Amino acid sequence: MKRFLRRFLPYVRDYYVYFFIAFLATILTAVCTAWGTYLVKPVLDDIFIKKDTQMLVILPFLVVAAYLGKSLGMYIQTYFMSYIGLDIVRKIRDQMLGHLLKLEMEFFNKMRSGELIARITNDIGLIRASVSNYLAEFVRELLTVICLIGVVIYQSPKLAVVGLVIMPLAIYPLSRIIKKIKKISRLNQEKNSDITAKLSEIFNNIEIIKASNGEKLENKNFNEENYKFFRLGLKGTIIGQLSSPLMEFLGSIAIAFVIYLGGSEVIAGRMTAGAFFSFITALFMLYTPIKRLVGIASAWQEALVAGDRIFEILDKKPSINDGNKHLKPPVQSIAIENVSLHYSGTPALNGVSLEIFKNQIVAFVGKSGSGKSSLVNLMLRLYEPSGGKICINGVELGDYTQESVRDNVAIVTQRIFIFNDSIAANVAYGKQIDEEKVITSLKKAQAWDFVSSLPDGIDTILDEFGANLSGGQRQRIAIARAIYKNPEVLILDEATSALDAKTEEAIKNTIATIREDKIIILIAHRPSTIELADKVYHFEDGKIVRVS
Repeated sequence: MKRFLRRFLPYVRDYYVYFFIAFLATILTAVCTAWGTYLVKPVLDDIFIKKDTQMLVILPFLVVAAYLGKSLGMYIQTYFMSYIGLDIVRKIRDQMLGHLLKLEMEFFNKMRSGELIARITNDIGLIRASVSNYLAEFVRELLTVICLIGVVIYQSPKLAVVGLVIMPLAIYPLSRIIKKIKKISRLNQEKNSDITAKLSEIFNNIEIIKASNGEKLENKNFNEENYKFFRLGLKGTIIGQLSSPLMEFLGSIAIAFVIYLGGSEVIAGRMTAGAFFSFITALFMLYTPIKRLVGIASAWQEALVAGDRIFEILDKKPSINDGNKHLKPPVQSIAIENVSLHYSGTPALNGVSLEIFKNQIVAFVGKSGSGKSSLVNLMLRLYEPSGGKICINGVELGDYTQESVRDNVAIVTQRIFIFNDSIAANVAYGKQIDEEKVITSLKKAQAWDFVSSLPDGIDTILDEFGANLSGGQRQRIAIARAIYKNPEVLILDEATSALDAKTEEAIKNTIATIREDKIIILIAHRPSTIELADKVYHFEDGKIVRVS
């Protein structure tokens, strides 16, 4: 708990005024609740026993005032705590995504996308509940308990000893229940992440699932994970709900003793009926906030686990750190010196050396897995070399900021990335939209013919993953995006694999016309594409085996 509060204290500092207002509203709620129980005494003693007509007029207004104050306090507290919770969640989500985007590709390769989505949505949602609801309710119920205990002790210190003995007796079993709940909460959140990851995998691969008649298999796998999630939730409910009947049972024993002893006091004339009923009302009402406090302590375990899972991400340091130099055009040369790369111990590159100069087109060829794309990923600083170094304009790549390097490089890969946005926004992605430049880029990418035929032209909204485009159309949009960027270094990784021969020939002509003052790297298998290159590097098993 202390660690949780310490970690979230920096987010709370901006809301001290709101917290103070909420705290005053909480005090108002607690005091009015206790005042309402105290008013039972004058209602019975002054109205029903003494038949005081003046009190008959005054007391109903006091009861209304007590409950009005309680309701007003709860409303104000709920509003301000909800505002604080929602705003803190907004800030943490912004910070978490910003931090994730700074992490290296290797991290994303190891973490499932559904797992990350669950942490940003579900886990942070639990944090919001802890700040907006649990914290406010805990303070309110605690103050209510204190005020009600004050009424109980004021009316009869002797009976208070008997009535309040329940609390120390319940501490041990309740602490055992809360520890068990925390363990189940962690398992529950991990299983929720598994389900989210499975759904993400299904929806991202729906085409191959349908093509392979895999619907029943995926449904079966999901049903199994979902049933495990159900079992964990049920187990959490069974254990979590033990606290309420336990408190009820122990409370009933205490109240039974109080009724017997208090009745004896009233019969003996040592206590008025009003004082006893005020006492018993406060005692009855006391067990409700105590039960709520126990429930909050149980529910808070989910938030504690969620906090650990969130800060597990936020505490992770990027393994690729920025340099302090900015790569400014022109890019005159890229030198790769004895570079090697391992993915989690698996070798991808082994002692690769080459040099590329401005106004040069080079091609990387070789079988899949020979290291071509891995070398390109190193140039973009998506990964760090395991050995050797890469220099641009004679300066080691790690000395530059990642942003400045990527500002000067554009890449088109076999895997086309299309966003659920307009064609113009997709082409100009990462840059300001210039409609004339978008159209020019689409023309150079041989995409203008089909884009101009669409009802909304470049303002046409594309579906997620470009589902309303053909494979060739998606690839041409990606090529237009690279051309729009007008980079110093243009990398085309099998960028024409989905194009027909005629369109590919037109793209080749475009490459030939834009090659001036650029470095162009082609990764291809087709001889027709490779023939554009001034130099061809042949890769095999992570090495360059031949240059032609």
